[in-house]
Amino acid sequence: MSSDIISKSDAIPLNPLAIDASTDETLRGDPITGDRYYSPEFAQKEWDHMWKRVWHIAGREAQLEESGDFMVHDFMHESVMVIKQADDSYRAFYNVCQHRGTRLVWNDGHTEGMQCPYHGWVWATDGELIDAPDRQDFPQGDPCGKLRLKELQCDTWAGFVWYTMDPNAPPLMEYLDPMPELYKNWQTDDLIRVTWLKVELDANWKFASDNFSESYHTRVAHPQVSCFIDQDYWTASHEMFPNGHGRIHQPGRPSLRDQLSPDDHQPFDDVLRAWDIDPDQYADYETKAIQGWKDLKQAKKRLWQEKGYLHYEHMTEGETVDSPHNVVFPNVTMSFVPDGLTVFRTEPDPGDPNKCTFDLWVMLFPISQPDDVVKMGVYDKIEEATEIDHRVFDQGRGLADMEGQIFFQDMALAEGQQRGLHSQGFTDAYLAGQETRVRRFHEVLNDYIEGRR
Repeated sequence: MSSDIISKSDAIPLNPLAIDASTDETLRGDPITGDRYYSPEFAQKEWDHMWKRVWHIAGREAQLEESGDFMVHDFMHESVMVIKQADDSYRAFYNVCQHRGTRLVWNDGHTEGMQCPYHGWVWATDGELIDAPDRQDFPQGDPCGKLRLKELQCDTWAGFVWYTMDPNAPPLMEYLDPMPELYKNWQTDDLIRVTWLKVELDANWKFASDNFSESYHTRVAHPQVSCFIDQDYWTASHEMFPNGHGRIHQPGRPSLRDQLSPDDHQPFDDVLRAWDIDPDQYADYETKAIQGWKDLKQAKKRLWQEKGYLHYEHMTEGETVDSPHNVVFPNVTMSFVPDGLTVFRTEPDPGDPNKCTFDLWVMLFPISQPDDVVKMGVYDKIEEATEIDHRVFDQGRGLADMEGQIFFQDMALAEGQQRGLHSQGFTDAYLAGQETRVRRFHEVLNDYIEGRR
């Protein structure tokens, strides 16, 4: 199928805040060598120069309902706890007693004051030491009211609590720029997390940032996607932003290159019917994909309240239909789809660069008329996941019940790629124009490591 069939008005335009990522003309051409994915020396450079400077997600705001609730985020050899304060703000602290370095807490919970399990020192939720045995037996003076837990910068965005280990890091909104502006119309406080999954994976953490920085692989790896997201690279907007973040913005319609047989089930037809559009009115497949996409945008803006999609209130027509897929540098992927938010996060193993953890959080908006819900993927109900589901991928055996889903397909590819990257036969990536963001990601990582950021 030629790109000639799509007019410029039917493609997603480049966002004015973005750098065009459909060509590599803006790149230096830094090589992407295999050792970046398995070298302990390179992993140490990432820790020394990048991980301690960027912003991390600690967890969802919804995990901290009351004053004194806290969450724990373990990253590499560090542990950080975020505690909700009496004024509903959040404060982040290193999870270590200032007496002799004992870890204070191991899991999320609630506290009126954290007691060190070693010598019984008690720390208030604001980080101040409020009690200790034998307070008079300190030559340098009573430590209570004098010592505090070491605090980190902490802020919120998109319903998540973020922190950074760098006291001189830019504020969160500045670091994330322009993501908060791009997604200001999403009512993220209303989202319900229906999947809370953590998977141990035999791959370097960077596989995900690479993988989600392009859609070149999706036609082969995810053939089920093309019937509802247009994967043709000439219809998408490929975008890079100055802080290292990137986005591919694709139309929420069938791909014209991957037409289903008339005898196959047509998922896009189901979507059209759910919004009172007759899919049989269109003369042919191409017309249904293009004109149906336009009619769907208009129908959603006209019928959102009647059908209970109250989260559409502030969205534009395009936002109620299309599929923007964002990589927040360095390791968080966020898909702000019309009816929810999907987040992927990979984090390095503290001892082996050939391993990582892969977090999947799927969050959906509540629909006030659930019988009219157009099902999102495999979810047939919107119900809060209250506990983390911790798995080991084990070449797919640990997630056998999820085989065939998009994230499963990505993880299966990651383990095979990790082995290939060790080969003497691989020297550098040979990238298509639509993969420009992959090399850009590595160049931004190099900038951190080499002191340019």
